Amino acid sequence: MKTPPPSAELLAWALELLSPQGRVRSRRMFGGHGIYVDDLFIALILNDQLYLKADEHNQARFEAAGCSRFEYIMADGRMGHLRYYTVPAEALESVAEMQPWAREAMASALRAKASKAPAKPRTRAASSAKPAAKRRLAKP
Repeated sequence: MKTPPPSAELLAWALELLSPQGRVRSRRMFGGHGIYVDDLFIALILNDQLYLKADEHNQARFEAAGCSRFEYIMADGRMGHLRYYTVPAEALESVAEMQPWAREAMASALRAKASKAPAKPRTRAASSAKPAAKRRLAKP
């Protein structure tokens, strides 16, 4: 079943709540929206619910605040989950209340980025044509 798109009001409000952290943008994904701050993926909106990124360093804080983990049904019927958590209701009330939670999500995204191996530099694909000097030598 396809999930409905999030309400425009929730998306606009989430972008405003997260804007003190940096340059905020959203992108349609997973039937909802992914939210980026300074090109770090820190939040998603699905089924009219805002979820913030967490990791092993701050997951317990989200759980202690009564936040629910994002879960979904996989193609084989099993439950899957991501390390994204709802935010406490009071955090949705004001920009000031959201900031500690937004900082937690930013910290998780920064740790995830730092843990990834640096990308290998791209090399030009080897051409199937012989270099010009070798072609000249190959003529009879």
